[in-house]
Amino acid sequence: MSNQEHRLGVSEINLVKRHLKLDTSDLEAVHAAVTDIDELYGLDSVSFDDKKRKLHLAYDATRLCLDCVDEILQKYAIEISHDWWTRLKEEQYRFVDQNVKDNAKHEPWSCH
Repeated sequence: MSNQEHRLGVSEINLVKRHLKLDTSDLEAVHAAVTDIDELYGLDSVSFDDKKRKLHLAYDATRLCLDCVDEILQKYAIEISHDWWTRLKEEQYRFVDQNVKDNAKHEPWSCH
């Protein structure tokens, strides 16, 4: 465990980090989308690398998922890159997000 402070609604045990390549040339739209994404409850951090066109996210997977971020990107007509590596990562991220959410709801039991 680290001693790092997190935003309200973010639990370190459910914190996930995501890196997605975006397919856009409109940097103003990207920065506007990043501002909207930054206001989501459960988000710890968001940034965009202009040179590599990568969106970096850290969020609590029990409160947010990649679909929430994708909705905001679509609102600004920004798409996640369609290359095979980014699609593979995106599907893995969705699977892990759902797994974290399901595990948080699961009530532990013991037969002892």
